[in-house]
Amino acid sequence: MAALGRKSPPPAAPAEPVFHQPYAQAHVNAHYNLLFCDNYALFAEQPPQEDHPLWHELTAHAPKRSMLNQIAQDAAEDGRLRALACHRLREIGAPTPRKLLLGVIVEAQMQHGLDVLAAFADGGVRYLSQSGKVSIFDGPGNPLEVQAKDLVGAAQTLLNKLGPWHRPRLAPPPPGNIRITFVVSDGLYFGQGAFATLQQDVIAGPILAKTTKLLQQVVEPEN
Repeated sequence: MAALGRKSPPPAAPAEPVFHQPYAQAHVNAHYNLLFCDNYALFAEQPPQEDHPLWHELTAHAPKRSMLNQIAQDAAEDGRLRALACHRLREIGAPTPRKLLLGVIVEAQMQHGLDVLAAFADGGVRYLSQSGKVSIFDGPGNPLEVQAKDLVGAAQTLLNKLGPWHRPRLAPPPPGNIRITFVVSDGLYFGQGAFATLQQDVIAGPILAKTTKLLQQVVEPEN
């Protein structure tokens, strides 16, 4: 399978954050880069979640290690915030769990732009369409929670065969390719290849099938 198993040498520190701009709309580009949970400054620029007791600590310039650990280890917490907490722990050289999967992001270039579907461990979902429309499903009991958790669970088998990507995050995949990015406690992992190749793969195929099923549920209300 193309690009699976690709890895780079262990770094001295996490790769510098990047900000890719695959969409014409600035706010959609912000949503896109937030999916990867690798830039706390970008989270800090968002409207503060006043109802979240740990939000200010998570986005602080010098967060407390104990608070970051508390967020990272809370299985009931928002998967994106747990991933961001792990990223910040790595920034300060603190240990994090290995290969704890917190989110799955599937990207594909379509006729009119980039389609992105992201599912997180808490059941949250983000969909960015090629037109730039953003769909968000958050919180316990959201209508896609079960399917999102199912996708994340299925992706663990493929993650176990990959190594982390320590270089700067890549731009979206080129036309004809699909990229599956794994948002993990110890960094970002990814696999990439032609759709037909990944679809026929015994491990990646079921992940794409579950992605398609989840995507159908996301766009169903629009039909």
